[in-house]
Amino acid sequence: MSDDASHNILVLGASGLIGRYVTDDLRARGFHVIGIARHFTPAQKMSAADLELPVMSMDAAALAQLLRTQEADIVVNCLGVLQDGPGSDTSAVHRDFVARLLQAISDSHRAIRLVHISIPGAASEDRTAFSTTKREAERLIAASGIAHAILRPGFVIAPSANGGSAMLRALAALPVDLPADEAATPFQPVAVEDIAATIAWLASRDVADEAVRSVTWDLMQPQPISLGGVIAQFRWSFGTAKHFRLPTPPFLIDLGARLGDLTSRLGWMPPLRSNAIAELRRGVTGDPTAWMEATGIVPKTIAQAVGGRPATIQDKWFARLFLIKALIFASLVLFWVASGFISLVVSYDAAAGILSAHHFPPALVGPVTVLTSLTDMSIGVLIAFRRTAAFGLVAGIIASLGYMAGSAILTPDLWIEPLGALVKTGPAIVLMLVALLMLDNR
Repeated sequence: MSDDASHNILVLGASGLIGRYVTDDLRARGFHVIGIARHFTPAQKMSAADLELPVMSMDAAALAQLLRTQEADIVVNCLGVLQDGPGSDTSAVHRDFVARLLQAISDSHRAIRLVHISIPGAASEDRTAFSTTKREAERLIAASGIAHAILRPGFVIAPSANGGSAMLRALAALPVDLPADEAATPFQPVAVEDIAATIAWLASRDVADEAVRSVTWDLMQPQPISLGGVIAQFRWSFGTAKHFRLPTPPFLIDLGARLGDLTSRLGWMPPLRSNAIAELRRGVTGDPTAWMEATGIVPKTIAQAVGGRPATIQDKWFARLFLIKALIFASLVLFWVASGFISLVVSYDAAAGILSAHHFPPALVGPVTVLTSLTDMSIGVLIAFRRTAAFGLVAGIIASLGYMAGSAILTPDLWIEPLGALVKTGPAIVLMLVALLMLDNR
């Protein structure tokens, strides 16, 4: 590596799929990289150079001070959100922040190159808030006069997976098939290694180099491929290529997107949302010729990116369980809310009668029935919200153990009643434990 390795590189959004890989890759190449994100998981924060900063709430002056303090030479902007929702604003992240960042770069009085991660496709095809705000950011950058490279990666293939990349892996692992129209959508992928290699190539060039002072490149394999072809490659990797699969009616995809939009209001980030489906149906296409000619990079094909590393058992487990995770949480919410509602409203007399029949103190029958019913419904509501889900799951496990212990002491004969209600509480506890262990997104 030349003296260019002494360049200081700031990666914004260093906890995301692309940002995390790029940060680690550039460090391995010898660059001094400062990874910045609002929050890193304990597993991600392996370097003192990773900083947790609320960059989205910083004004241009604060951002300029950050650039001066870190002596930034290159800023890589990997920040992005798929859809508006609680804590997510596409305009704020894609357009407004970029405007402040450009002002900060100008005010820092440093020679800085901005590398901005955008999306491929023609502006005339932009239909969602995600794509239109991404394109507005591109126009702001192009008009700024700042040295920049706008990178438009195709569908990103990386060793890790979340969001859309995880969803395609799940479709490859499960016995379902996309409708023919969706499967035929053009979908050019790119290996995350090629994105990192491109940024490293740019980082080795002087910021005053006119040949790369203002470039916009599509990053993807040049060979045409469909969405179905990408999924087929993952199936080959998972060993599920010859498995029987059920066709998925298009209305189920639309229904799943609407349900995904609803759950996003509860703080979750489901991969199946209206913007995701709209972008999927639009396809991922571009022309990587200019990028390949300028950098000399020959992009990996989907076969090389996926087939270069055999699927491990953890890859297979993740893919099989990814979409089932939503079913697990939905069933637990329904279980707790419905059980509490039935005991409190639909079958209050029967619920109270069980306690009375087992010689429970009459003065406590009503209050205990109401309290346990409200507790059950509260646990369901807590699990439904992403922010309180962990607390709700722990509360559900404790409550279930309490019900089992209390029944063993006060009403032991309930353990041998024909329907085995208390016996079935054990598997429910196990399911809540599984949900608790699957709660992480990264």
